[in-house]
Amino acid sequence: MQIAIELPNDFVVLQSIKDIEHDMRLSYSLWLFKNAKITLSKAAELAAMDVYTFISECKKNEVPVIDITRAELLEELAGMDEI
Repeated sequence: MQIAIELPNDFVVLQSIKDIEHDMRLSYSLWLFKNAKITLSKAAELAAMDVYTFISECKKNEVPVIDITRAELLEELAGMDEI
């Protein structure tokens, strides 16, 4: 699927079309992942990156990769004692 948007010319001269496409794919991937619309691997695929590079981008953009509270983590760890 291809989506076309119209940008004012003065925005396009700031970056190449390829850079704009990359930034838009990354921004949309980050938004989708942050809002739990897609998985980490799908977000990385949409951003045209490997998972590790996408995780690095998440960190740069303050998007949590692991969405678990401290209490939930402690509960999970406590449950491991039973195994």
